[in-house]
Amino acid sequence: MALDGITVSCIRKEMADRLAGGYITKIAQPEKDELLLTIKNAGSVYRLVISANASLPLIYFTDKNKPNPLSAPAFCMLLRKHIGSGHIIDIVQPSLERVLFILIEHRDEMGDMKRKKLIIELMGKHSNIIFADDEDTIIDSIKRVPANISSVREVLPGRKYFIPQTVEKYDPFTISENDFINTVFSASCELSKAIYTSVTGFSPMAGEEICLRASVDSAKHAGDCTENERLHVFRTFTRFMDDIRNSVYAPAIYFENGSPADFSVFEAQLYSGYEKQPFGSVFDLLYSYYAQKETLSRIRQKSADLRKIVSTALERNVRKLQLQQKQLKDTEKRDKFRVYGELLTAYGYGLEECADKLETENYYTGEKVTIPLDPEKSPLENAKKYFDKYSKLKRTFEAVSIQAEETSKDIEHLESIQTALDTASDEADLSQISDELKESGYIKKKASDKKGRSSKAKPLHFISSDGYDIFVGKNNYQNDELTFSTPYGYDWWFHSKGAPGSHVVVKSDTPVPPDSTFEEAGRLAAHFSKGRQASKVEIDYTLRRNVKKPNKSKPGFVVYYTNYSMMASPDISGIKQADV
Repeated sequence: MALDGITVSCIRKEMADRLAGGYITKIAQPEKDELLLTIKNAGSVYRLVISANASLPLIYFTDKNKPNPLSAPAFCMLLRKHIGSGHIIDIVQPSLERVLFILIEHRDEMGDMKRKKLIIELMGKHSNIIFADDEDTIIDSIKRVPANISSVREVLPGRKYFIPQTVEKYDPFTISENDFINTVFSASCELSKAIYTSVTGFSPMAGEEICLRASVDSAKHAGDCTENERLHVFRTFTRFMDDIRNSVYAPAIYFENGSPADFSVFEAQLYSGYEKQPFGSVFDLLYSYYAQKETLSRIRQKSADLRKIVSTALERNVRKLQLQQKQLKDTEKRDKFRVYGELLTAYGYGLEECADKLETENYYTGEKVTIPLDPEKSPLENAKKYFDKYSKLKRTFEAVSIQAEETSKDIEHLESIQTALDTASDEADLSQISDELKESGYIKKKASDKKGRSSKAKPLHFISSDGYDIFVGKNNYQNDELTFSTPYGYDWWFHSKGAPGSHVVVKSDTPVPPDSTFEEAGRLAAHFSKGRQASKVEIDYTLRRNVKKPNKSKPGFVVYYTNYSMMASPDISGIKQADV
């Protein structure tokens, strides 16, 4: 869900509950587009961060102070002068706009009571923090916007403040039934888009949610809706707005296959099949959601170089294997040359001088065969020539077979590293993968590299619905440690069949855990494998003591000869992950 007007309304409610009636005690500007306000209210101290960052505008409470520049910026000094000890009267959201007004009372130099507005605009790249008087005249802003930057609205001292209306929309709190129906159902687009483009503060997700609750296809053209559908959509919209008006919120993050897919401040039926993490505060929700998104983004960025190294090495090895397979195909006729030599040795004595072929019977198969000859050579010399060809192709076959096997193992190893990069969840995981690439010779070691592994990342830890601990290796080092470095007991081992993936181990003190635990471990093995995009993945499982590691084999490589198999879905929603 975008940071739309509905989310901002939830933010307003929580800010008002905590801050209304409080006094501002400190104002800081740690970043050029960010304020940190310290507010005391009812015996509590709150630190409010207001960010007008173009890529991630946000408001949240924090327990930590931020380092400030040695010299406070001019905007910060202006705020300190006017509202440094101001009293917060209220926090207002006009209509359902992505705008908040913090209404502040303070005394001027003459001791007279004055009112000011700290206006927070959470509008993506147009986000801003504007300071205005009680008549909406702009005193200053954290980002000044002259006419040459925006033809819609100047944000400069002395200008009148107003919320720009680039598209005419209705206030969702006051729109009438006639206006709603006439506007939404006359739009030349699908129904969900018609809803969120007709009223202020709605995101595409909110439009989809209204359609779902009204049991009308969101992709249906708005003009094609029946009279009953139009009435039902409006009534659903009205009930939805009643909840917003009455501050009925249910902040939650919705997860798909373990990753945060979206968040919502209302009960999102749109994500009814997703794993849900509820929050008591919208600020905790936003902090957690964007922190997880930032972590995933940072991991993807930092893994880009490793991915390129692995991808390049994988492509090179695939081309090498193709050439080796072509060479092996060329050696398939080696036995034919051996048979030619043996037949010439056996039957060549009866050939005429300068004969260019021998027609005889292959005593191995009983078939007639014609053997080409060099007429300038004797039958024995021709036989030697065929034996030499056979010997050369045999040597090539033996050498290339070993090389092809090694190349296949390298490809399997690199594919397992690719899968590990998809599974990596922190920098320690990437460090272990980097160590593995160095030890395997894909990355050149530097003199500054310490001997041994640079970090100690831990496998993922889940708890089955029956209470069994399930561990998932995130790379080949963790796979080896998980499978071989702890006591066996009655532990069970799971892995995707014939494809790279994580080793999954169910810790058990009893010979056979419940079926539901087996099913959940299988789903984890499917999810953390190369086949995670498929609807079903074949999983091998066996007692962990049946899994062996051949001498001098690559990290993560194992063999087993006794196992069971199952088909498992890669969907891991509902499987509880243990707290770190």
